[in-house]
Amino acid sequence: MPVTAVNIKQRQPYAGAQSFGAAGSYQRIDGVLTYAVDPQNPANQSITDLQYAPTRPSTDPDAGCVRFQSDFTLVAPTDPSCGNGRLIVEVVNRGRRRTIPFFNRAPTPPITSTEIPEGDGFLLKHGYSVLSIGWQWDVYRSDALLGLDAPEIRIDGQPVTGQACVEMRPNVAETTRLLANREHRPYPVADLNDPDATLRVRDWEDGPDTVIPRSQWHFPDPEHITLESGFQPGKIYYVIYTAAKPVVVGCGLLAIRDAAAWLRNPSDIAAGYQRIYAHGVSQSGRLLRTMAYLGLNVDESGQPVFDGLLPHVAGGRMGEFNHRFAQPSCQSNPGFGHQFPFADDTLTDTLTEQTDGLLNRLRKLNAVPKIIYTDSAAEYWRGDACLTHVSSAGDADLDAASETRRYLFAGAQHLPGAPDLMAGQGPDGSTGRHPYSAVDYIPLLRAALFNLDRWASDGTEPPPSQHPRLDDGTAVTQAAYLNNLPAVPEQSRPDPARLWRVREIDLGPEGHRGIAAYPVREGREYPHLVPAPDADGNDLAGIRLPDLTVPIGTHTGWNLRHPDTGAPEQLMSMQGSTHWFAATEAQRSANSDPRPSLAERYASRGDYAAQVEVATTRLADEGYLLAEDVDLVVKSCLQRYDHALTQ
Repeated sequence: MPVTAVNIKQRQPYAGAQSFGAAGSYQRIDGVLTYAVDPQNPANQSITDLQYAPTRPSTDPDAGCVRFQSDFTLVAPTDPSCGNGRLIVEVVNRGRRRTIPFFNRAPTPPITSTEIPEGDGFLLKHGYSVLSIGWQWDVYRSDALLGLDAPEIRIDGQPVTGQACVEMRPNVAETTRLLANREHRPYPVADLNDPDATLRVRDWEDGPDTVIPRSQWHFPDPEHITLESGFQPGKIYYVIYTAAKPVVVGCGLLAIRDAAAWLRNPSDIAAGYQRIYAHGVSQSGRLLRTMAYLGLNVDESGQPVFDGLLPHVAGGRMGEFNHRFAQPSCQSNPGFGHQFPFADDTLTDTLTEQTDGLLNRLRKLNAVPKIIYTDSAAEYWRGDACLTHVSSAGDADLDAASETRRYLFAGAQHLPGAPDLMAGQGPDGSTGRHPYSAVDYIPLLRAALFNLDRWASDGTEPPPSQHPRLDDGTAVTQAAYLNNLPAVPEQSRPDPARLWRVREIDLGPEGHRGIAAYPVREGREYPHLVPAPDADGNDLAGIRLPDLTVPIGTHTGWNLRHPDTGAPEQLMSMQGSTHWFAATEAQRSANSDPRPSLAERYASRGDYAAQVEVATTRLADEGYLLAEDVDLVVKSCLQRYDHALTQ
């Protein structure tokens, strides 16, 4: 068994020992797991550079194995018999425990907080346990952030160096930056005077690179870079240098797999679980897609691990999770995470002429879990979500894989919205020109979890996939979308020439071994389709909450950067926007707003509430919403209605 030891640092009552219905009280256990994996085992063969990690000596009980450790937190019923026998394995996002507050609609705690707020207790009342696993080597580990102690690579006993590429997206002017994506541990510079190191800059996501002369910048120490003229907000910089001390980044994937496999049976911290599901948001959802592609749902004994996967807002990408000098936090830097395949079933890529499918390896192992993919409209505007269900030529819809469902949460952005979350910094530190999308999709995600559980447990199939399609005209080009968008007052539109795109990528002669040559060569463009708008500018495709079917505003999956953070003509990463309807016909006319006002649409607040209840009940009858959340959605819509009236 690859989990060889557990060090429990703390065991305490969770949420003040309050009772959550029939599940009773919960406890929280924090600690560290020790793993010992066999680099020769077939289940581990897809992990890049595992063969170069140090192994335990012959005198060790784990002789010949690679040892590493990861942090964990388990929140589980104090009395296991009161739980539902289901474990959700949370692939933590940049070290942060988020699954419980996410599903339970709790405020997001500060990054420095160790708290896991219980919110409305949804997961707990239903008896779920949640295991949060640290898997990311470059997280600065702390009580608040879970990480991984990955083994360093040595070849013939010698240290290894190689190329690293770091993308930097400043939102304020500064002269010195950390050599990492966001605030993570960098790979140190092997030679501060490296003459072959390069710094490039581009003005927009898909724009041309300009090389900044070496004389204008330097490495002040092994972990930072200084540009004398300053890094400018809104621009995108890439520094390529010879780095040192690479680690086996893919051990993070094994930590997730093997922690789940370990808890299938009784252990030091749990009584064992009947069903195990993995949940990951954004970066962590892309990791689940990567694990599926690598066939990592079989443990060293050959047994399947996860019964189901719930990758959320991952789009069509994978990530930097399993190659030399990988930076798991990176999402937009062209590289390993942007490669074919994008779709589940076998497909021949019209650009690269490769034939592959995301689930091919798992099918050969007879270990495909049930998978429900959920995306917001922002993943379509990022350029990759459409590639999961449209041919690489962009001319045909793809049939859904039998083991999966795919849902677009229409009008939503990367993270759920609310009236009090419509301003401020986005996930990447920039701010938006327009108010952020107010659509709260969490009730839809709750239903997706329950549908996944029923599907894996008793074969009850979830409702059909809901996403843009070519055959019904709900999947359109960006140009067609912008041409059909109503003239919403004060809504600035993106520059069509500067929208995000996904291109074919050449990683160099050793790319197949997980070793890239930078800068990667970008080639032809993949199709970029987005949900078509209706007459109000709301998405026509996907699961449409009453925000879109009984609308009080226009909700999009895109926003623009605020001029204060630079590049105001460009899309803001991951954020959408909301533009409320005018309250009265007079206000609408004064603003030259083509969209009917609230007063023209609804006779009263009561009339609006009645229509929302009908639409919400219909979603529950169709299986896209839980009956217990109908009242929640109605009340939430009424809060937005009241807010819209005051704008």
